[in-house]
Amino acid sequence: MHTSSVVFNTKPVLAQIHANNCYFESRDSYKCSYFAANFRVQSKKPISWRPQRGRLTRPSYPVPVSTKTTGRRYSSQLNELIPQSRLADKCQQVTCFHASKRKQIDVNRFTSGFFVDKSTFHLPRHKLDYANVRQFDVPHATVGPEEPHAASTAWPDGIMEKEGLDLLESEVERKEFENFLRFELPSHPKLHRGQLKNGLRYLILPNKVPPNRFEAHMEVHVGSIDEEDDEQGIAHMIEHVAFLGSKKREKLLGTGARSNAYTDFHHTVFHIHSPTSTKDSEGDLVPVVLDALNEIAFHPKFLASRVEKERRAILSELQMMNTIEYRVDCQLLQHLHSENKLSKRFPIGLEEQIKKWDADKIRKFHERWYFPANATLYIVGDIDDISKTVNHIEAVFGQTGMESEVAASPTPSAFGAMASFLVPKLSVGLASGLSQERLSNSVESSKNFRKERHAIRPPVQHNWSLPGSYTDAKLPQIFQHELLQNFSINMFCKIPVNKVRTYGDLRNVLMKRIFLSALHFRINTRYQSSNPPFTSVELDHSDSGREGCTVTTLTVNAEPQNWENAIKVAVLEVRRLKEFGVTNGELARYLDALLKDSEQLAAMIDNVSSVDNLDFIMESDALGHTVMDQRQGHDSLVAVAGTVTLEEVNSIGAEVLEFISDYGKPSAPHPAAIVACVPKKVHIDGIGETDFKIEPEEIVDAIEAGLKEPIEAEPELDIPKELISSEQLQELRLKQNPSFIPVDQEKKTTKVYDEDTGIVQRRLSNGIPVNYKVNNFYILNKLKIFIVFGKFF
Repeated sequence: MHTSSVVFNTKPVLAQIHANNCYFESRDSYKCSYFAANFRVQSKKPISWRPQRGRLTRPSYPVPVSTKTTGRRYSSQLNELIPQSRLADKCQQVTCFHASKRKQIDVNRFTSGFFVDKSTFHLPRHKLDYANVRQFDVPHATVGPEEPHAASTAWPDGIMEKEGLDLLESEVERKEFENFLRFELPSHPKLHRGQLKNGLRYLILPNKVPPNRFEAHMEVHVGSIDEEDDEQGIAHMIEHVAFLGSKKREKLLGTGARSNAYTDFHHTVFHIHSPTSTKDSEGDLVPVVLDALNEIAFHPKFLASRVEKERRAILSELQMMNTIEYRVDCQLLQHLHSENKLSKRFPIGLEEQIKKWDADKIRKFHERWYFPANATLYIVGDIDDISKTVNHIEAVFGQTGMESEVAASPTPSAFGAMASFLVPKLSVGLASGLSQERLSNSVESSKNFRKERHAIRPPVQHNWSLPGSYTDAKLPQIFQHELLQNFSINMFCKIPVNKVRTYGDLRNVLMKRIFLSALHFRINTRYQSSNPPFTSVELDHSDSGREGCTVTTLTVNAEPQNWENAIKVAVLEVRRLKEFGVTNGELARYLDALLKDSEQLAAMIDNVSSVDNLDFIMESDALGHTVMDQRQGHDSLVAVAGTVTLEEVNSIGAEVLEFISDYGKPSAPHPAAIVACVPKKVHIDGIGETDFKIEPEEIVDAIEAGLKEPIEAEPELDIPKELISSEQLQELRLKQNPSFIPVDQEKKTTKVYDEDTGIVQRRLSNGIPVNYKVNNFYILNKLKIFIVFGKFF
């Protein structure tokens, strides 16, 4: 079992659930912190490779390109599922409030300061009272949030039912409830935002972990998506030349600072992790770091010698990352985004073009896009004096770009790279694209801005998978390669990102996550004792700032000879969940688990690293979500949890799965793409190696077979609150009389302490070794226990 806030891995019978606010996401994950959900069911069969589109740590191309080492976003699975430490975020949001039969759930045991601190939530007192007054006890697992999530499913002690609008005692209360859902979520109380006269936006967040260090990230809102046909890879080239050619960055060597850079579809980021001061430095290192970022982003020297050096490095890099994983990922993105430039603007670029560019060509692209109004500076770390840091920013960056002002349209009012996906692509950059009238107006309204950033990031138009938009269905695409060993198919659905800014938005997120949590548990329990036709089934629903959309993906992996049955089973189970929804017990268990995870994160608010906070803020801003701290996130979740109903959970969750469960129906959302990645050769017992043959029509037939199979509703499971009572445990203790024996027979000591690791080693009288370590990472009064063959909290 692997811990991940957003990835739900299921190897034991009872699967884990995490609903974290994404503060512990791996630093280069590009999914939104709160709002992603990924569920995987894996059989015991090994698979050689499984792509993970747009997830995990900083990946190799076509995800962000780094000037330094580039990690992968794929996990190779041989006999074990590789751990994926991230939060993500990865659950989305939509739909309106439905006033129907309501089942409310109590959140009293999660004591929240939300309704006490009015400074972060501006509602009249009587409205707050309503939101907190009608609550019932939620059953909760006696073990921790990872497993087995054993919660009572009996309605009398758990969730209570009311008919119609009886629970809302009057029309006034109903309106108050709807008004409550429309109120904005509280913003992070310590996050300081500002903007210089030249358009540079900055965010500052004090954070003590690690102490005496800070993160400074310069995000320039330009990436491979902004390249013209003859510039493919030029943004990555500039990243290399600007970053590695900076003399001021080199002066930081020896101070304890670390630096790097990466390029993605939608942005280029230069970042420095530095101590706040050193013994050898005369004072604050913040202005020194900012000065280096200013030179890197806005004042690079495009020397011919540096260009040639980085050209060779990039061409070598291109050869190193040309793996089967990269090729598969390219195929998935090309078909998912076939209607726009995302399908053909991978950050690494094209070899034949990279070989041709001279310094002048590169400089012109830089002049077009690298200016303060098209950038955002993030500073997170052990910063005590906000005003002093602001003064440093103004002193270093204040005059950048002001010396060559060129009038342009006003910068969009929304902060950050917000994705307003229903607006056409806007012209960007040179003023020649504007009419004389517009140019004349912009001179008066925006004299301090050289150029404007895109109002939409990334600046592309998508063909959305919306209900009723079904046209002639595209046949599945097949990518066949001799390096592939197993069968894998991805069904994609693509919709606009729904920004999470209100309590109603957060409520929709919560209900969707509860609904989707059931799938992996069901498949795992139903097929665990049989010989399943799949090696893994994964349902991913997540926002992507880099792609500017929300993507739902059903991924099925199987051995080549079992591919048809694997698709059939996956479609059948998705259809069962969509048609019948979650049960009362599932609602109770998964809501309880999500709240527990949120509660634990809130308790660890002072242990979140600066880089995790920074990445979360950056991605949230890119998607347009409200940025909250961990405690606010938990309080807000508690505030809406008591209003969740079974009917609404099943209604909002069903919408996510319609592109699969209603495949082929005119009223259903059409899949954005269906892509199968298959081997060219397979080994068949008794025959040997033979060609693997598959046609798109056969894939459609397998999907339709899963749609036609008879299904029944999921039976309600009564899971006990505890596996053993306190009385039984005490009786066993008295009977067995456990004790510690010497760990080291020579020294006769029953306790050995390792100073390097802080681990204490002991041994029980039955011979079982016990190792433990005390730290302050986990929530107070919580004990985390690992046992061979399983894990408990």
